[in-house]
Amino acid sequence: MRTLPGPTDHVVVVGAGLAGLSAALHLLGAGRRVTLLEREPSPGGLAGRLERGGWRMDTGPTVLTMPHLAEEAFAAVGERLADHVELIPLHPAYRARFADGSRLDVHTGAEAMAAEVERFAGAREAVGYRRLRAWLERLYTVQMRAFIDANFDSPWQLLTPDLARLAGLGGFGRLDAAVGRHLRDPRLRRVFSFQALYAGVAPSRALAAYAVIAYMDTVAGVWFPRGGVHALPEAMARVAAKAGAELRCGRAVTALERSGGRITAVRAGEERLPCDAVVLACGLPAAYGLLGRRPRRPLPLRHAPSAVVLHAGTDRTWPGLGHHTLSFGAAWESVFRGLVRTGEPMSDPSLLITRPTATDPGLAPPGRHLHYVLAPCPNTAVGPGPLRWRELGPRYRDALVAELERRGLEGFGSAVEEECLVTPADWAARGHAAGTPFSAAHTLAQTGPFRPRNLVRGTENAVLAGAGTTPGVGVPPVLLSGKLAAARVTGPPPRPRPTARRAPATGADALRRRRPEGSPA
Repeated sequence: MRTLPGPTDHVVVVGAGLAGLSAALHLLGAGRRVTLLEREPSPGGLAGRLERGGWRMDTGPTVLTMPHLAEEAFAAVGERLADHVELIPLHPAYRARFADGSRLDVHTGAEAMAAEVERFAGAREAVGYRRLRAWLERLYTVQMRAFIDANFDSPWQLLTPDLARLAGLGGFGRLDAAVGRHLRDPRLRRVFSFQALYAGVAPSRALAAYAVIAYMDTVAGVWFPRGGVHALPEAMARVAAKAGAELRCGRAVTALERSGGRITAVRAGEERLPCDAVVLACGLPAAYGLLGRRPRRPLPLRHAPSAVVLHAGTDRTWPGLGHHTLSFGAAWESVFRGLVRTGEPMSDPSLLITRPTATDPGLAPPGRHLHYVLAPCPNTAVGPGPLRWRELGPRYRDALVAELERRGLEGFGSAVEEECLVTPADWAARGHAAGTPFSAAHTLAQTGPFRPRNLVRGTENAVLAGAGTTPGVGVPPVLLSGKLAAARVTGPPPRPRPTARRAPATGADALRRRRPEGSPA
């Protein structure tokens, strides 16, 4: 694995989101001096927080999986995640509601889920679920160290025995077909393949290897940090400061100074910070803008679909909702065509409805509730542009509320006391390319060694981190991107091979007993 040449004693990390914070903790653990620069008033990046009228709203991810990756970052500086963040395991991980009125609770425990599948779809499907689960565990074990938790210098690095194992598991087939070999019920197949949307690809076109995302959601377990997902970057920032990092918020980086192929200083307004190396964890558009260059690619980057998010503080809730509820529309294939190809906002959307106050009532005023409704929509490269979304947004909000009421959340509109609507126009205004927070799609040409690499051609001492680079989109990959960026600076120590992760029985206490997987890099 290539590492940065020359001195790397003082590293400036640009961006204090999950990727930048992860990089900072791993760098600190390896003895580097770290300065973190964040343009926003507080750390967190996309995993931020909005406070309105007593409601505390997570502005980014609401689903937390694979917390051992965060544990690794804390362990790098001799700390324990459980001492700083209370993680509450979610049982069920999701509640799935379908257009025909049926309902399925998605459990991460094998026995509980098999029993639920049998109740829902019969004994034969329960047997299929057990086969699917075993396949997902094998898929994860093969992929994690070789293809996900790995820095690539060349596509030739793919040519390992693990590639043959992945092929033997059917990883290069299509996701929906792979899931369909185990499950016949189309509703169940949706539960284990909708995750392809996170990767920006329809299940009918996504590689079966992307089922590893379903492993994270439906096997490894889902947690919620007390105080909201933003509590995780808050704690990471505190621990980084305790370990010696200098965190400066409200400091937008405006320029990088160079001497030949090396960056010698970072400028934030009038402030100049000399450095030995830079980790750019500020997103691909901002990073390439600061570098003044972008890599040459045979084809331009293709970006994932975007999302409209409605944050709603309400005076009531609805008993059919879980902490996370997947509300599937009747349409399926046509929805993905609209999202990825034709650019049409969904007329029969599948929605993620998160009710964080089901687990942590303190996120809302007494007697009140918080709902987060995410509706996938086309990005601005294939669908309406930012200006059009500013006009379309209020109408889309009203249509979304009407759809929620049609699906059983009667009186949702009249129950809203505080709200915030986020559209692709808002994501674009924050600097997200194509108006999507999900960055570059995980097509075959944008995965593994073919994804924008974290080393920058023509610059000796800069590394990228975040969703746009290795290994990709989502909280676990973003945490790993920081670790992998740090390894480019420090070099990695030997690591044991991972085993498939199973959901712990008792939340934070169980997590506390688990050893971190691997060693900090």
